[in-house]
Amino acid sequence: MTKLARTAVTAAALTAAMSVAVPATAADKTLLKTPVAFGTHLPALGTPIKWVSEQLPVMSGNKLKMKIYEPGKLVAPPEILEAVSSGKVNSGYATAGYWQGKMPAAALFSAVPFGPEAGEYLAWMYFGNGLKLYQEMYDTAGYNVKVLPCAIISPETSGWFKKPIEKPEDLKGLNMRFFGLGASVMEKLGVGTVQIPGGEIFGALEKGAIDASEFSQPAIDQRLGFHKIAKYNYFPGWHQQSTVFELLVNKDAWGKMSEANQAILETTCKASMTNAIAEGESMQHDVMAKAKANGVEIRYWNNEMLSLFKNTWDQVVEEKKQDAFFNKVYTDMSNFRDGYDLWEANAFLPRPQPNL
Repeated sequence: MTKLARTAVTAAALTAAMSVAVPATAADKTLLKTPVAFGTHLPALGTPIKWVSEQLPVMSGNKLKMKIYEPGKLVAPPEILEAVSSGKVNSGYATAGYWQGKMPAAALFSAVPFGPEAGEYLAWMYFGNGLKLYQEMYDTAGYNVKVLPCAIISPETSGWFKKPIEKPEDLKGLNMRFFGLGASVMEKLGVGTVQIPGGEIFGALEKGAIDASEFSQPAIDQRLGFHKIAKYNYFPGWHQQSTVFELLVNKDAWGKMSEANQAILETTCKASMTNAIAEGESMQHDVMAKAKANGVEIRYWNNEMLSLFKNTWDQVVEEKKQDAFFNKVYTDMSNFRDGYDLWEANAFLPRPQPNL
């Protein structure tokens, strides 16, 4: 074979190899277009998904990237699940409690009144049946999504009120922004509830459209200015002792991702769970310490009110359990918690009384 012929054969072989290699490399690359339900300026609420978006290209060598769209910029928060399932977008970040109107059990994967704290929630999610049931819920309901828990925060405040709430009668007739399963409790106690986005709460309080509101942790609520209008901030957050946030990925898009990118995304979301709770825990005390200077009175619910919330929650549970899948998830979670109680009761120091 002449030198020219050998050169031609070599060139042809290289061209053939490149024609195979290029599509494979392209298939390894994924851009997740991700509308979010919470502004990325909100600490521990919106910042976790921003952190994830920053880590993915570093972890994957730029093969996996995420472009974030702030609330309402591409998809409105209440429409994220449908948009991801239909393929309008290939991913979205929200919390499952937003979908409880479509799937009653969804709220159990978000926040549970008098429910698990963050460590217990994570234990059930990753080493109990939580994550399996979480995906099963979406599959059974016909949603074409892969769900990844991607952030968690510890307790929220119980609400911001314009007047003291000292007895059950003080709740009757109030209009209040309230989220998730806790709203069902408040409604039974005579409170009219609405679920409006965080960015609209201040205006609603200011105009008197609502009398009170819960939203998130003190550092987040401060960013939204609730303390300027409502001067009574109640604890503990009985309705949300911890809250899980989810990254939804369109199942078809997930199936096209390389195994490496799938693993990177799953692992980064799991790391985000740690990062989010650490961020949230680090900043609440500074904000609370400044409450008095802002004219805010921090209050801890008296025993009568806490018992009222708990007994009413027990009633709500019995009603919600009429939905078969809600009952399945709640029963599994409760069984796990019954076992966990033995550990918790013996391993942890008693909680000190609040110094308010």
